[in-house]
Amino acid sequence: MSKERKPISFIKIFFASLLAIFVSLGLIFIIFFGMINAMMPVPNQISKNTVLHLKLNSPISDLTYIDFNQTTLQLEKRLGLKDILVGIESAKTDKKVKGIFINVADLNTGMANVKEIRDALEDFKSSGKFLVAYNENYTKKGYYLSSVADEVYVFPSGLFDFLGLGIETMFLKGALEKLDVKMQIIRGTNNKFKSAVEPLMYEKMSDANREQTQKYLDALWNEMLKSIEKDRGVSINTLNEIADSVYIRRSAQAVDYKLADGVKYYDEILEILAAKSGVKGSDEVELYPFSRYAIKKGKNKILKAKSKGVNIAVVFAEGEIVDGNGKLGQIGGNSMSALIREAREDSTIKAVVLRVNSPGGSALASDIIWREIILTKQVKPVIVSMGNVAASGGYYISCGADKIYAQPNTITGSIGVFGVIPFTGDLLKNKLGITIDRVQTNAHSIMSFNKKLTEEEFKIIQQGVDDIYDDFISKVGEGRGMSKAEVDSIGQGRVWAGTDAINIGLVDAFGGLNDAIADAAERVNIPKEDIKIKVLTTIKTDKMMELIESFSEEESQATESKIQQQLMEMYHYVKQIENHSGIQARLPYLFWID
Repeated sequence: MSKERKPISFIKIFFASLLAIFVSLGLIFIIFFGMINAMMPVPNQISKNTVLHLKLNSPISDLTYIDFNQTTLQLEKRLGLKDILVGIESAKTDKKVKGIFINVADLNTGMANVKEIRDALEDFKSSGKFLVAYNENYTKKGYYLSSVADEVYVFPSGLFDFLGLGIETMFLKGALEKLDVKMQIIRGTNNKFKSAVEPLMYEKMSDANREQTQKYLDALWNEMLKSIEKDRGVSINTLNEIADSVYIRRSAQAVDYKLADGVKYYDEILEILAAKSGVKGSDEVELYPFSRYAIKKGKNKILKAKSKGVNIAVVFAEGEIVDGNGKLGQIGGNSMSALIREAREDSTIKAVVLRVNSPGGSALASDIIWREIILTKQVKPVIVSMGNVAASGGYYISCGADKIYAQPNTITGSIGVFGVIPFTGDLLKNKLGITIDRVQTNAHSIMSFNKKLTEEEFKIIQQGVDDIYDDFISKVGEGRGMSKAEVDSIGQGRVWAGTDAINIGLVDAFGGLNDAIADAAERVNIPKEDIKIKVLTTIKTDKMMELIESFSEEESQATESKIQQQLMEMYHYVKQIENHSGIQARLPYLFWID
């Protein structure tokens, strides 16, 4: 039987082709100027009396790679946390490096990554080398990192944001109603904290959602204040008073409240760096881009490990969890399982570290990955290192490990599931005059966006969601040594900060990626100096490395207003819903910490 051909829209093909041409030309343009930029006089080798210039003005992921921003049509360098940590560790013992100049205004990463970098800089200070921080404008995250420095300087008339943390959630219910779209929500029967679907259901936060958000937001803020108190000698009570009373309106006022050491212009900072690095004047200060230094050190470390044989595998799982292989920025159930299986079947690998940075996603894909973790744990240790977020599906794939490390400000938990089936029939009928009719062999043959669920169909799907939630808490219970009832009492979709997660048994210890690697090595009796890392990731970093290195740390980054960012995030959120298949184990909501 021949298949009926659908008519192809000329306009659709025309604009698709036109867009492809523009994107191609844009890529050629960007790569050309990237090559020109590579020819600029940035030194390839550091000299004695070098000061590393730490700016971190590009997005920070777990691994270094280049991404194409479809919004701005520009290439974006994503500096990896792994390389940043290697860079700081290398600088600590590098005789040519005299110190680090922290020149960070804001950070495009989560709070746990900031803490891990901050802890590495804290360790760097033990070398006796200097840390000097300066910026014209400080955001909360920028200052949180910079406050680790021996000396913090501010610009006379700059901005200094120290007002506390806040979260904004955008709700779509009203917009969907205007479009005559009804979102049919099915979540675990008692998953009152599983608020991923609340933007589609309500016009404001539910009481349960507000309760959990306040709790973990307070935990993140308190963790930040503890670090600042330690390094600046200002009590937490005083820091809260400064924030509540808005004592600091201009950067210069930060000096009055001991959050900074002095007011300087950039040329004066260069004089300070000259004196500390042992050169005659500011014009002789050797500022070397930290990102370039870190990437080179990170690459050399991995190449060296490959040449001498590896013994610890680090598998990077970063992004949304999706069915199949996924794409850049996603964790594919099949592709991630293949990486874990590779580590298990490699006889030279003695232990596995799984680095998880994910808000979750497909429950099916999460289960596939979980199975590979369990199989691997039967033959060699598996240690999890949680990054900024390891929640819902991200926790699902973590719970079976031998040990879980997290930061105090890691977002985790969210043990719960949901499903969303949009009904667009009214939209088509009322806005476009399109009606739908159907013929089916059985009572429930067709379940589409154009057909409302019957009461019976809703109950069938609800039972399926509840079954998956029951399986989820059973697996968490097995992995964490808890009963199902105990897991359910801290589950129900509830989100926890690491400081609370450790007390309720969801994580085992505070620490970062290096702590997890050290633990894995110790379990299989590998001395620290003999650790050789094999990085397993779906991101093909080796082919991109030369292009990444060609980007100067001084390059400008494409910026968007907060409104633009939020609108684009909401667009991608709706697109994700459109592409969801099956039941989801996903972080409760889309949010911005401000």
